[in-house]
Amino acid sequence: MERLKVLKLPTLKDRRLRGNMTEVFKLVHNCYDPQAAVMMNFNTSSITRGNMYKLQKCACHYNLRKFAFCNTNVNIWNSLPNEVVESNTINTFKNRLDKHCSNQEILFDFNVDLTGTGSQPVCI
Repeated sequence: MERLKVLKLPTLKDRRLRGNMTEVFKLVHNCYDPQAAVMMNFNTSSITRGNMYKLQKCACHYNLRKFAFCNTNVNIWNSLPNEVVESNTINTFKNRLDKHCSNQEILFDFNVDLTGTGSQPVCI
């Protein structure tokens, strides 16, 4: 961990998280063909807090669906602020995400848990 801080290298967990958030951004902003892409449901309830592209987590009974890409990244995506999520381009999103995550624990500590619970903000 100390070596990562000295070299200013992010952990593998942080790089995976950044890649996942980039893919969710592309799905939400229709960068992929809608017929081939995974459908992500927006939370249409007006009483929710968070960003304007808040996603809804579906109820799952089997682990196959529970640990799928769409469900595992919803809490993290929903914890991002509006200025990050409402970016116009992918590169702008990546830059704002990096700026938002620059002082977070996940950047250099691979032991940080990213699960998050309910409306509690996740490490990101």
